[in-house]
Amino acid sequence: MASIQKTPGGKWKGIIRKKGWPTVSKNFRTRRDAEDWSRRVEDEIVRGVYIDRAPSERMTFSAAMERYLEDETPKKKESTQRAERNRARELITRFGRYSLAALNRNVVAKYRNERIANGLKPDTVRNDLALLSHLFTIAIREWGLGLIENPVKAIKKPSPGPGRERRLSHYEDSRLSAQVAAYSNPMLRWIYEIAIESAMRKSEITGLEVGHVDVRRRFARPINTKNGETRTVPLSRRAAAIFAEAIANPMRPKNCSLIFPGEPGRDGVRKPYNFNKAWREARDTCEIVDLRFQDLRHEGVSRLVEGGLSDQEVSAISGHKTMQMLKRYSHLRTVNLIEKLDRIRDGDGEKRDAPRIAAPNSGLESDQSSAD
Repeated sequence: MASIQKTPGGKWKGIIRKKGWPTVSKNFRTRRDAEDWSRRVEDEIVRGVYIDRAPSERMTFSAAMERYLEDETPKKKESTQRAERNRARELITRFGRYSLAALNRNVVAKYRNERIANGLKPDTVRNDLALLSHLFTIAIREWGLGLIENPVKAIKKPSPGPGRERRLSHYEDSRLSAQVAAYSNPMLRWIYEIAIESAMRKSEITGLEVGHVDVRRRFARPINTKNGETRTVPLSRRAAAIFAEAIANPMRPKNCSLIFPGEPGRDGVRKPYNFNKAWREARDTCEIVDLRFQDLRHEGVSRLVEGGLSDQEVSAISGHKTMQMLKRYSHLRTVNLIEKLDRIRDGDGEKRDAPRIAAPNSGLESDQSSAD
């Protein structure tokens, strides 16, 4: 049964006590509001659909995000952790003072529209919404905060932007190869060349240990992959030779298993070589614009496609999980087909274009007479 009481502070408290259910109460400014709430909650309890919204009304978005970053983010890869913390700052700035219960689909949709109107790329907005959505999923499933819905799932997400198709020209490759070769640390050159030769990601290359590469049988098994699954990457002769040179590097610490180790941290442990600054300096010195290190992977995959490998063969090397991801390279395969088609046509051209000469008494007429 519900009861309405006046508090010492002059507010009205609705209290509902029902056998088998915890006592539920809430304060209101007017008695009528307390009565309306009590009737609604009683009805929901009877129908078995009551959700206690009080925890989600008390918890601010800022507090929820801090809990998420503390509990959930450390379970993810280091690169993902950094990205999530950057996105979390933007979300906290926007929604920090909201209660979780106040973040409905209309509020989230307005945020999406404003971000797009401010010129942010669709993929950036999608990533922000993905983090926000996972926060609500955890709050509902794990924290039991009494949220009615995940507001992000109720709105339309921006369409994914087109994938980058930045290729490395011969001139750029020549300039960059010379520039990275002149750098004081040879690991920059080795990583640059392996990225193009193997089409591996940056984190996959720098995370490789000596035991992950078999130079003699020419394959590598990166473990720091994007999807968390280990795969076997066949190595060209050039890539195998580079790995052999890197492993034999006399400057590589013998007590470190990483092929490309960085400087020791405060704990004395060496992490993978961070070459971002050196890469940017080399690129900028060559006056090359709009080129990211990740584009070298695209260049490597493009060369595999141009070499005639099938989609299945390319995906086995590159680690793409779906053929959809490889569709951006279909135009390269079309070019190869056109070249093959030209070779076939050109090879048969003489036979097709040669005039037909009728044999004596054969009854055959020449093409010209037939045309007439």
